[in-house]
Amino acid sequence: MAALGWLTPRRRSATARSVLAGEASAEAARKSSQETATPEEPQFPVLGDDKAAAFFDLDNTVMQGAALFHFGRGLYKRKFFETRDLARFAWQQAWFRLAGVEDPEHMQDARDSALSIVKGHRVAELESIGEEIYDEYMADRIWPGTRALAQAHLDAGQKVWLVTAAPVEIAQVIARRLGLTGALGTVAESVGGVYTGRLVGEPLHGPAKAEAVRALAAAEGLDLSRCAAYSDSHNDIPMLSLVGHPYAVNPDAKLRRHAREQDWRLRDYRTGRKAAKVGIPAAAGVGAVAGGTAAAIALSRRRR
Repeated sequence: MAALGWLTPRRRSATARSVLAGEASAEAARKSSQETATPEEPQFPVLGDDKAAAFFDLDNTVMQGAALFHFGRGLYKRKFFETRDLARFAWQQAWFRLAGVEDPEHMQDARDSALSIVKGHRVAELESIGEEIYDEYMADRIWPGTRALAQAHLDAGQKVWLVTAAPVEIAQVIARRLGLTGALGTVAESVGGVYTGRLVGEPLHGPAKAEAVRALAAAEGLDLSRCAAYSDSHNDIPMLSLVGHPYAVNPDAKLRRHAREQDWRLRDYRTGRKAAKVGIPAAAGVGAVAGGTAAAIALSRRRR
């Protein structure tokens, strides 16, 4: 306060009060920031924990959009089905893109349509086409943030699996291209390497995903309480509830609400809250509509 000696008593008193007020305000701000700061998360995943693994949903979690949609675009481009088939899938794809959710009745219709398309085709043919379609439509749609999460598990020495309703053949292509361990996907029945037009069981969706993860964990000797799962959809709450480390990634409204109630971790890599709910693009015709076929075909392959 010696530096204030040249001031008149009144001005010195006012200045001192200003200094005191400023210091008090700064101290209060510092304490407030310390109290409200988010505590640093514990190191996760745990390095070298061979009883832990990570399970990632695919659509809108690892990849922007639906794998089936992109797969359908690729099949249409290769004349796998005719233009007249597009109308059958248009309304299904429109629902998915506008509502941002999967409707059971639409999924059933899509599955039946897809099975009729792949019937009689060889499994090897679909696998080869899947490799090409990944490069054409999927590679540039991988969410970097989610990819980094998966890599963290791999770097910790843990296995990482995709879990999706998409055809297992396509899911395996994506997992391999991303350097992941493998994939659980919907399985279509085949005899002698040719699709019969029937499923093995049901599409890997909702509770079926949880059952697949449970079965794989038992076979791999994993401790689910030490495992992690990631998804954008409330349909995957059964799978997320199985593990000790559930993450809501790019969550829909229902999953976001549930995650907050359960104190689950949230990650959102979209540029906006409604990013997942986009309308049909101007180039709807072949692109968006053929995507309905993708959805159809993805559903025509069982456990993922």
